[in-house]
Amino acid sequence: MISKENLGGKVKLKRALISVYDKTNVLKMANFLKSKGVEIISTGGTYKYLKENGIEVKEVSEVTGFEEILDGRVKTLHPAIHGGILAVRSKKEHMDEIKKKGIEPIDMVVVNLYPFFDKVDEDLSFDEKMEFIDIGGPTMIRAAAKNFKDVIVLTDINDYDRVIDEIESLGDVSFEFRKKLAGKVFNLMSAYDGAISNFLLGEDSYNDYLSFTYKKAQNLRYGENPHQSAAYYVKTCGKGAMKDFEVLNGKELSYNNIKDMDIAWKVVNEFDTTVCCALKHNTPCGVAEGVNVLDAYTKAYECDSISIFGGIVAFNRKVDKETAKELVKIFLEIVIAPDFDEDALSVLRRKKNLRIIKCSVKPSGAVEFAKVDGGILVQSPDNKLIENMNVVTEAQPNKSQIEDMIFGMKVVKYVKSNAIVIVKDKKTVGIGGGQVNRIWAA
Repeated sequence: MISKENLGGKVKLKRALISVYDKTNVLKMANFLKSKGVEIISTGGTYKYLKENGIEVKEVSEVTGFEEILDGRVKTLHPAIHGGILAVRSKKEHMDEIKKKGIEPIDMVVVNLYPFFDKVDEDLSFDEKMEFIDIGGPTMIRAAAKNFKDVIVLTDINDYDRVIDEIESLGDVSFEFRKKLAGKVFNLMSAYDGAISNFLLGEDSYNDYLSFTYKKAQNLRYGENPHQSAAYYVKTCGKGAMKDFEVLNGKELSYNNIKDMDIAWKVVNEFDTTVCCALKHNTPCGVAEGVNVLDAYTKAYECDSISIFGGIVAFNRKVDKETAKELVKIFLEIVIAPDFDEDALSVLRRKKNLRIIKCSVKPSGAVEFAKVDGGILVQSPDNKLIENMNVVTEAQPNKSQIEDMIFGMKVVKYVKSNAIVIVKDKKTVGIGGGQVNRIWAA
């Protein structure tokens, strides 16, 4: 519950600066501010948009006395703007100084940034992508966030309604919420700057500072165990199989589901031939190659018909109706494939809780992380296979045996060490992992 006591240094809202790329709901906010007698200042496209929609607005150049220059690169970078944002209302010397300079305070900043997160993945030239690096917007919101006790800063359209509600009911925005809004600015800017840094330096270059940016996709019911809280975050830039999949049926995905999907999908994408992987608790329990998806699934099921129960089945080919008929005969958590025939979907959807995942994105092969207490280990992915095979035994393997060895090498990467995978005719017949003793693994 918000109370008058929580308001902290209460501001009297007189002037707001609005400059947004995403104009969703901005008319609602602008109309509300005008209804409260707030003067609105705006820039470029936002100024034009508000004006066209009948909202009285003053252009930034009227405040600064300086027109936009350099194709709009310099609009708000001016003391008349930043002095109005950064002046601490409780400091008499600040207020006297801006008054002397003819600068009026700005009490609210509503800004969202150029969409660099989206544009960096589009088919644009390097120079075109560079143009989506925002300068004026970040400068304004950082200034407003620093002075959040006196300035309300809005960067997220999902916060508009709460700000309107608080001003309507309390005449102001509570100290705690203004503090949260300021925190969201620096949270956003760390991600935004990190994305730009990775664009310029490359993600795999082991830079002095590690800055990978992720955005929350959803809260999860719980983590690895029911007593652990959890959420799922996806990369703000770049593709990724576990970012770009579609859920075609079934219950909400869990923490363990997503981890298992990631491994199963990586296993089947090790192969150019038709392969099925059955997986349980982050570990493959059956992997097999087939002449078609039904054959591959049948062989993978035969690898371990017990452990597959309640597990995940992944394919690297489209799933057809005949395969779907076999899949629904046992309890499975997830079926993941690059695509499904419509007839196959009709069969699979008879099981309402079965999660059907369509994923057409190959694993990215990005660097891998392991979090330790106080640090993060970073390494390149394990994607190197045999370059030169040197047979050190008297018995020479034939072509089929060599193919089985390579098949096993691809699978064993996804089994916890010490690990041994035994393969016969491109089908795992034994998987031993997580053993402290190599003999026991066998």
